[in-house]
Amino acid sequence: MPLLVLPFPHIDPIAIEFGPFAIRWYALAYVAGIVLGWWYSRRLVADAALWGGRPRPTTADMDDLIVWVALGIVLGGRVGYVLFYNFDSYIENPAEILTIWRGGMSFHGGLLGVTLALVIFARARKLSFLSLLDVAAVVTPIGLFTGRVANFVNGELWGRPAPDVPWSVVFPRAGDVPRHPSQLYEAFGEGILLFIVMALAARLIGFQRPGIVSGIFAIGYGTARIVCEVFREPDEQLGFLFGSALGPLGGGITMGQILSLPLVVGGILLVWAASQRFWSRTQTRDAAA
Repeated sequence: MPLLVLPFPHIDPIAIEFGPFAIRWYALAYVAGIVLGWWYSRRLVADAALWGGRPRPTTADMDDLIVWVALGIVLGGRVGYVLFYNFDSYIENPAEILTIWRGGMSFHGGLLGVTLALVIFARARKLSFLSLLDVAAVVTPIGLFTGRVANFVNGELWGRPAPDVPWSVVFPRAGDVPRHPSQLYEAFGEGILLFIVMALAARLIGFQRPGIVSGIFAIGYGTARIVCEVFREPDEQLGFLFGSALGPLGGGITMGQILSLPLVVGGILLVWAASQRFWSRTQTRDAAA
């Protein structure tokens, strides 16, 4: 038995209520992540030293882009969850697709939605898509942190059984079994730790080589998600996709790990390609001088 089992804090999922209208912590977490990300993005594009003379978006561009990004997150995240995690259930009850306040968002779907929004916005404003993607990569961990905290408040996406872990939590909708608070593990790994890595990448590397910062994010997020999934209970409707007793914690390969592996590979390729372009241009410039 564990030395200490932490009871679930039972936070009311409704933060503010006005008669029939209710604002949930889950919604506020997304709003906070988007607003803080917008504020940070304005600081990044305003700092000329990070761009090394390269053309860069303006703060006004960031003001307009926030609407596109918000739509990409919400629409892409929901569509991704429907397609990747619970397709059969939503086909039987299509009205449930609109009940976003109950949870059910896919980061990988949101990533595709935001990427599409950035492509459209970049073409409309004649901006570099990779430069916009780099800025988005630096600020995204903020939203990942707030989103994972919201998952914990909702008492969803809990971890695997952890009877011998002193900080295990008994989640009300997961029976009386002590479990890993995997939402908080992800808030730390995909949020706080990745935010530090990306802030350092922005300061030390900057945006002079479009694509490198985005590649670092893809590698970092994919790795953090794959590791955190080891402690997270797979979605009930999916279970483990491969294997049943792999690794010291038991269990096999999850959907989250499958979707994150291409991110790691793609991130490595993006860093390599961006580096090659940078050195090729540098050598050409030096030869011309």
